[in-house]
Amino acid sequence: MKTINFEQLEKELNAIKMDTLGKVGQQDADYIRAVVRKQRVCEWSGRILLMLGFIVPLLWVVGVLLLALAKILDNMEIGHNVMHGQYDWMNDKQLNSQNYEWDIACDGQSWHRVHNFEHHTYTNIIGKDRDFGYGLLRLSDDFKWRLKNTWQFITYLNLSVLFQWGVSYHELAGERVFIGKKKPHRDGAVLHSTLKQRFFSKGARQLIKDYVIFPLLAGPLFLWVLAGNLVANLIRNLWTSTIIFCGHFTEQTHTFKEQDCVNESQGQWYYRQVLGSSNIKGPRWFHVLTGHLSFQIEHHLFPDMPSSRYQEVAPQVQAVLQKQGIAYNTGGFFSQYASVLKRIFRYSFK
Repeated sequence: MKTINFEQLEKELNAIKMDTLGKVGQQDADYIRAVVRKQRVCEWSGRILLMLGFIVPLLWVVGVLLLALAKILDNMEIGHNVMHGQYDWMNDKQLNSQNYEWDIACDGQSWHRVHNFEHHTYTNIIGKDRDFGYGLLRLSDDFKWRLKNTWQFITYLNLSVLFQWGVSYHELAGERVFIGKKKPHRDGAVLHSTLKQRFFSKGARQLIKDYVIFPLLAGPLFLWVLAGNLVANLIRNLWTSTIIFCGHFTEQTHTFKEQDCVNESQGQWYYRQVLGSSNIKGPRWFHVLTGHLSFQIEHHLFPDMPSSRYQEVAPQVQAVLQKQGIAYNTGGFFSQYASVLKRIFRYSFK
């Protein structure tokens, strides 16, 4: 087995990062603003067509698909990437990582803490990365088998259907806010009362917006709009959960022990990001709809790089890894998703 030269890996990946970030500018600003405009057109076109569906049912279907597309773009290509700070350099208040709040039940500040910090720092380190299995699924031998794991495929389906709520509740579950042995503080920074307040506040706003305000504005078409919002949210949930699982939980992704990652170098951190990630092949439009998380390897390596640059740097990253003899886990959508399902079933049993 070839020995990994971590210093060389760090040097070459850093060079790719700095070279690419040096190119970031007006082209990237124009790109994200164009995506925002398209997202808004899709959203309002979809909401109008939901009401016209009373006259022509096919228009309701188109309206649902456009609204779902708007929600996917908002969550994946805009919200997720903006909140990573990929566009903070623009000094645009609407596209600033600290100000942006997305169209999803999860509170933005909670996402910053659990995803941006914990997941991206401790990727796939058991006991440190709470995103691995989301505390619901057994996806490696690092966890003791329990009877509930026998039906974890059903748990996975429920999580996918309610994904925005699973993401929203993730931090509270990890902090045992409602059940289990409670922690009065998390690193002395966040009180349980604050977590609960933000969880209920953001969740209530989403419920009222989608299932009260917009349906009421439709008047006699209340049920058409209510049903349309419900289906659009379902489509968004299923899409985002599937893409995220394909990027993190294929059979080839590795897990790591906490003691093995103590005092790791930048090169070793890069190595862990690669082994803990999976890419998905597809056309340009597919990558946009995934928020470019179809390049999960590149995203884990360079989380603050504008996502539209991942397709550009992917061949460079792959070449560096090939020289080091490091596997570059990529495949088509169906093969990667099948691999996720195999992993879920495999660890359902002892």
